Amino acid sequence: MQRRTVLSALAAAGASAAAPLAQAQAAWPDQPLRWVVPYPAGGGTDVLARTVAEAMRQTLGQQIVVDNRPGAATNIGAQLVATAKPDGNTFMSADNAVLAFNEHLFTKLPFNPEKDFTYVGGISRFPLALVVHPSFEAKTVKEFLAYVRANPGKVNYASPGNGSPHHLAMEMFKNRTKTFLTHIPYRGAAPAMQDVMGGQVPCMFLDLAAGLPVITSGKVRALAIGSAKRVSALPDVPTLAEAGVPNTEVYAFQGILGPAALPATITARLNGDLNKALANPAVLKRMTDFGMEPLPGTPEQFRTMARAESKRWGEIIKAAGVKLD
Repeated sequence: MQRRTVLSALAAAGASAAAPLAQAQAAWPDQPLRWVVPYPAGGGTDVLARTVAEAMRQTLGQQIVVDNRPGAATNIGAQLVATAKPDGNTFMSADNAVLAFNEHLFTKLPFNPEKDFTYVGGISRFPLALVVHPSFEAKTVKEFLAYVRANPGKVNYASPGNGSPHHLAMEMFKNRTKTFLTHIPYRGAAPAMQDVMGGQVPCMFLDLAAGLPVITSGKVRALAIGSAKRVSALPDVPTLAEAGVPNTEVYAFQGILGPAALPATITARLNGDLNKALANPAVLKRMTDFGMEPLPGTPEQFRTMARAESKRWGEIIKAAGVKLD
């Protein structure tokens, strides 16, 4: 009898302890949410986050405050979210750096991208294109490769910096084609793109989110695009596979991560509202304008894609010997 009394008391205590947690999850969101962006305000990631946040606000019924935390190749913002309380009130925009690159670029990270986050869902992806200055003599990828092979190490290429998607896209291209070009890293996409447009550097891989206007205006010429199929905005530009460089799909992608141990009910709610936002006409128009495609789906689909990308890019980073520490 006494044992039953003790067990009953323990069960009651457990139920009492669980009740506030269940009530908190049921009431969520009951305060403004924080969306961490690991880049400065005004960039493509920031603009996209604010666009999607506004659409999600309409369905979540709460303000979403974008908190820009740039630095350390996105590690500052990522660590902030990895160590945040898993109450659904803090999450982040995570891109290739957080999800696929940094665990291979840094000897030691202050977080584990596989274990220290809850994968909420994908936002978008956009391909990178191999572009050259309009005066560059190569008009096709075949001609470009012939020129590079005839001038090994003498052809420079620009990127926004070491370890950027643009840098690693060219490393993948070099790996697949067994060619050698010299890397000229810049501090940001704008100066890199400016010098390619000015002819100081002949080529680079350029993401469509930033590069579509300068491609369509003729300020640079796209030789090929690293997408699975041609993009509607550039119907005459072949894919890299069509141009003779298979297995070279190069996308920048983004999604939402929360801290590890985020309750399943909150993860499901965030994922559902994110998918609704990605179907919002205003969001779709903004993405189309930037050459992006939405990535709706489940948290598990997003995790599977991100881990596959990490494995794929890890092989390229290791082969190229790229390190950031």
